[in-house]
This record gives sequence, C-alpha cells and structure tokens, in this order.
Amino acid sequence: MNEFISIFSQPSVCTHLQLLIFLPVAAGLLLFFIPDRFNLPKGIFSLIVSILAGISSVLLFNASAQMTIVNEIAGKSCMTLFGLTLGNDAASFFTFTIDNISKLIILFISLFAVLIILYSLVYIKADRVRNYYPWFLITTGCSYGAVLSDNLLVFLTFWGILGITLYKLIPGRDEESSATAKKTLILIGASDTIMIVGIAILWRLTGSFSMNSISLPTDNIIAVSGFLALLVGSFTKAGAFPFHTWVPDYAKDAPASSSALLPASLDKLLGIYFLARITSDLFIMGGWMRLILLITGVTTIIVAVMMALVQHNYKRLLGFHAVSQVGYMVLGFGLGSLIGIAAGLFHMINHAIYKSGLFLSAGCIEYRTGEENIDELGGLSKAMPVTFFAALIFALSISGVPPLNGFASKWMIYQGIIDFGTGSEVANRLWVIWLGLAVLGSALTLASFIKFIGGIFLSRRQPALEKVREVPAPMWIPLVVLALFCIVFGVFATNFVVPKLFMPVTGEFEFTGFWNSTFVSLLVLISIVLGILVYLATNIKKFRSEDSFIGGEKMQEMTSYPTPEFYKTIGEFKFFGWMYTKAEEKIFDIYDQSKHFVLWFSHKLSEAHTGVLPGYIIWVCAGLIVMLLIMI
Repeated sequence: MNEFISIFSQPSVCTHLQLLIFLPVAAGLLLFFIPDRFNLPKGIFSLIVSILAGISSVLLFNASAQMTIVNEIAGKSCMTLFGLTLGNDAASFFTFTIDNISKLIILFISLFAVLIILYSLVYIKADRVRNYYPWFLITTGCSYGAVLSDNLLVFLTFWGILGITLYKLIPGRDEESSATAKKTLILIGASDTIMIVGIAILWRLTGSFSMNSISLPTDNIIAVSGFLALLVGSFTKAGAFPFHTWVPDYAKDAPASSSALLPASLDKLLGIYFLARITSDLFIMGGWMRLILLITGVTTIIVAVMMALVQHNYKRLLGFHAVSQVGYMVLGFGLGSLIGIAAGLFHMINHAIYKSGLFLSAGCIEYRTGEENIDELGGLSKAMPVTFFAALIFALSISGVPPLNGFASKWMIYQGIIDFGTGSEVANRLWVIWLGLAVLGSALTLASFIKFIGGIFLSRRQPALEKVREVPAPMWIPLVVLALFCIVFGVFATNFVVPKLFMPVTGEFEFTGFWNSTFVSLLVLISIVLGILVYLATNIKKFRSEDSFIGGEKMQEMTSYPTPEFYKTIGEFKFFGWMYTKAEEKIFDIYDQSKHFVLWFSHKLSEAHTGVLPGYIIWVCAGLIVMLLIMI
C-alpha cells in the first residue's frame, strides 16, 4: 500500500490526473468568454486541449501499477498539489482511483473526444449550437472525473454536471428540439435523484462512500433497494429499457457530433462503467438480481431493434440501435462470469466505436444533402465513397458479421450464456431463452441496417442529389480511424485485444470451444479472394442488361421502389401493429406516462381547492393526523 501511495504522490502522475480532469473544464470555462463568431479558433483550441488530455490518459494507461488513494495521507498529498487547503475530513472525500477499468475507459474517452472535435471543426457552424466547444470540453473533463472518482459523492457531482452538458449540447431551435432537451434533462435528473437515495442507503448500511471499500450482499430488502436505485441511474445514462426513451429523440434532434459524443460513446462508457462498479464492486449479486439484469438485457435488445426496423428517419433509427446494443452489455454483466463481464466491457467499447462512426456518417449525409429521411435519399455510394465504405463497416460490425469487432464481443456473450447454462438456478435454466433472443436481436439488427445502407447508398439516386460530393477531410478522417478500429479489434480480438485490454480488468479465462478471431478472419479473407477469382474466371461480369418493356415506353430510369417500403409488412402483423400503434401513442414512454400522471394528480389537487373554508380545515386536520402518525 505504501508503494501505491508513493507512486501516486509523484508529481508526474498527479499532474496527469490534474490535466485530465481540470484542464478541459478550465479551458471550457475560458471559452465562454470568447464570442461564437470565432468558432473555428475555439474549435482548434479545443482540439489542442483534447490532445493534451489524451496524452495524459495514455501515460496513465501505461502506468506500471494500480494506484488508489485510500487514506487521509494520500488524499492530502494530492490536494496539496492542486493548491487547495482543506481539512482532514474534506480531503478524505477527494479520492481518485486509477485501476485497470478506469484506465481503459479514460483512454477511449480521449480517443472519441479528439476524433469528434476534429469532425466538429467543419460540421459545427457558429449558429448551430451555442457555446458548443465550451460544453464539449466540460463534458470530457467531467467524464474523466466521474470515471476516476472513488468517493460516491464526488462521482455523483461529476455525473450530475454531465446531465446539464447533455442538455446544453442540443439546440432548442424549435419546439420539438426544445421538448427533447427538456425530456432528456428531466429523465437524467430524476434518475440522479434516485441514485442519491441509493448512495444514502449504501452509506447507512456501510458507513462509507468509497467504492473500493464497499461490497454489500443483496440479501435483504434495504440492500436490494439500494442496488435497484443505483441501477436506475446506470440504465438511464446508458439508455437501457425502460429508461431509454430520451435516446432516440436526442439522436433525431441533436447535431450528429453531439449524438456521437454522448448517447453513442461517453454516456455508454459511463453508464456501463457504473454498472460494472455496481455489479462487481459495490454489491454481491444474488440469483434474483441476475435474473433482473438478464430480463432487462434481452428486453432492451428486442424492443429497441423492433422499433428501429420501422423508422424512416435514419438518425432516429440509429438512436434505437444505441438502445438495443446496451442490452448485450447488460446481458454480459448479468451472467456474472469472467467471460460474461469481459464480453460486456468489450461490447461497450465496440459499441462506442461503431455507433460513434454511424452517427458521424449520418452527420456527413445530413451535411451534404440536408435530408434526414431515408425515403428522400439513395445512390450516394459513388458520390460519397469514403462515407459509404466506413458506414458499411460500421453497419456490418453492429450486425455481428465476422470478422469485425461486433461479432467478436457478441460471440463472447453467446459463449458466456452457454457456460451460464450449466448452473442450477432459475436464471441458469433459462439460458436457451437468453441465447435465442440475443441471436434474434443480431439478425434483426442486420435487417434494419440493410435498410439503412440500401436506402441511403445503394438505391437509385434522387435527381436532387446529383451534385452531392464527399465531405471535407476533417469529417471523413474520424470515420476512417473508427472503421480501422472495427477491423483491428475484430481480427485480433482473441490474440491481443481481449488478453491485453479486458483480462487485466476481469481476470484470465479460457475461451469456450474452437474459436480464434485471427483464424476466422483468414477464412473470411480466403473466401473473398476465391469469390473474386471465380467472378473473374467465369466472366460473370459479361451480361446483358435490358430495360423493362412496358407498352414500348422506357420506364426503368423513372421508376424506383423506396427501400423502407419493404419493412412496412412488419407493422401489418396483428401483434406488431398493435405494438407500433401504442408506441406512437407513447404508451411505453416512461417520461410521457409520468408527465400524464403528474398532470392528473395536480388536477385532482386543484379540485380540492374549492374556496370553502370548512374544506380547507378538513385538509389541515388530515395533514396533522398523518404527520403525527409518522412521528409516532
């Protein structure tokens, strides 16, 4: 322990910690004083700050030991470096942990921050989002703070600020977007309030706010209440069912860069990071708690992907898939095994990579065409080749197609479920259901992304899109980098990525069955090469193409069939039709239903104000009786 404290007390390590948390926040506050007409210089400055923070995260990631401030001495040492003079009790709250999971998260926070800032230099105009770059930097700084905080109260402070920045990064340009921003803030704020209750329960039961010193079994109703209260905060931030409804709306109305930063990457990293802390550190889960996680996971997968299938707005479609993929992460943590937890973390990183790429691809399409409806698009593959190939890789990855990274993490989840089936509890005996729904969700994901890719890039190009060209380099470079990550993390999953990045977090385990990501990638490459050779050898490319004969009229050039029309059949099934109708009525929207309940309740209370004095006397007496009963 003294060795860990001495390592952390070295100026270099504390300086990197200070840079990570306070440099982006301080730089963001400074940028508030610079007018938005200097938007490009503000963006360049933000990029430099993000790169500096990224360098610090890399140096911390390469640190040779796990370093945790766990007592008063280390706390005062670190706070002295920050230039603060706090009492012994106050210093004990400012404890930060640098362990394998926090190092992993901050590394990818830095990656996404740098790439999205680079993208935003072109995408974000001065009038698009007010004070975009200041709020962006504050978001990244508070994200670092939340991941590194060991004290739950300090963690909650950073976590709460992120709810405000989430609200500020969506412009209220019209009534719809303003309503979405308000909905997001209320849902996140309500979940944070419930988290406070959970933290209070933890403190009442353990007398500690330190995540590293709490390990509470869920064997009584109070502990279970604390577990569920913290779970609500994690699920809302990550976008899991039933607290997910803000994500599709935010994806539709926010700028693509804001969606790529928060619902796609940072919110997933933070929400699932906190889920990992809850399930692995703060609580010892019982069988019924695992069952709750598994049911939530598969429900999130299926419900969200079914909603994605019928979407015509491609940004909203991506929003529902940002929800659906959370189900796989929750499923992995619900298994509780080493391979399950590693798979959940791996899928968290993979999702952040390809979903950020998909939102940035959507931003490129919107930037060049001004359209958000798939029906109005088509044939952009030749006009925007880099965006097309990157989006194709992201789409194949999220659909679980080998040898990309989405397949690797989903396959690990499938393996974890099969191993989980050897147990004797209720959740273990239902392993076939968890596996079947997880595989079905992946197949439905592929179906919806056939619509996404086919409708936008492969169908007949609309006449209004003839002049569309590829986006500038600062916008497509992040797409290429993220696409390369999808390939590398898939090809080298079992040989390098999982052993080097995720086994240090969970512990070492053996992969079940015969599967090696590099070998699978080699087989895929061989099949592609053989297909090309067969194509060239058989002269398949030499075929005749004729127009359709319709009374002698040349109609082929004027006819087309919108890709989304193929998916209307789904809504014609009786059950699905009922579900989609109710979804349009927002019957499954927890925010909308809560709003209706509050309005109904307030209306009932207003009816009690009759203006008759005896009625008020009765209410006062009833209130006094209730208070006395509570006090007794």
